This record gives sequence, structure tokens and C-alpha cells, in this order.
Amino acid sequence: MSVTSYQDLPLADRDREWDGDAAEKRVRTWADATEEPNAKYRDAHVWYDAEHKDNFTAYKLLVADVVDGRLRAVPRGVMAAAAVMQGSRGGVDLPDKDRDRVRSHLAKYYAKMGEQAPWERD
Repeated sequence: MSVTSYQDLPLADRDREWDGDAAEKRVRTWADATEEPNAKYRDAHVWYDAEHKDNFTAYKLLVADVVDGRLRAVPRGVMAAAAVMQGSRGGVDLPDKDRDRVRSHLAKYYAKMGEQAPWERD
């Protein structure tokens, strides 16, 4: 199990819609990962199961999309991942030992957006 390294991706426009399924397809194409995941594909996610890294289902918490040919963190994607970490949509099945690191990763994008992550607010 592994939390991806923080990539400090440039942010997409704040008002950009988030469609995770469409973003997934664009990221696969951009990363040349149509047959199996690779490191570029991994960079668009916050967490993956390192023991099964050759399976697309091992990757969770997609926060990026391809915008103008570049991988960018999408604020609404970051917010959706944070909501899932807070239990929305039934939460996400991650090892307890990785949860703080995932929250830290997401909090860095919140800081980049000039906000606090939901779990950091009073």
C-alpha cells in the first residue's frame, strides 16, 4: 500500500467541472497507460496498492485531469477526494496507516488553493 508522492501539480481553474470518469480516460491516454498503469498515471492519484500496481483498480483518489495537454490538479477533484476521506460516498477502503499521509497530501493542494482541508477547520 502506498501514498503517491506529492507532485505539486499546477491547479486547473477553480470553476472547472469535475468528471472523474472522463478525467480517468484522459489521464490514461496522456500517460500512455491504456493497457496498464505506469508512473505518469500514478501521479494523477493520491493512493495506490503497490502490490497490485499493474491493475487499474489498485489506484484510488484521482485528483488530476489533463488540461491543455498538461496534468493539472483539479480543485473540485481534490474536494471530492477529501469528501470521500471524510466518509462521503461510503468512504474509501485504505489502510489506517496511510490515512494521515493521504490527508496530508490533499491538505497541500488545499493550501495551494488558499484554503484549509476540511479536517483542519475548526
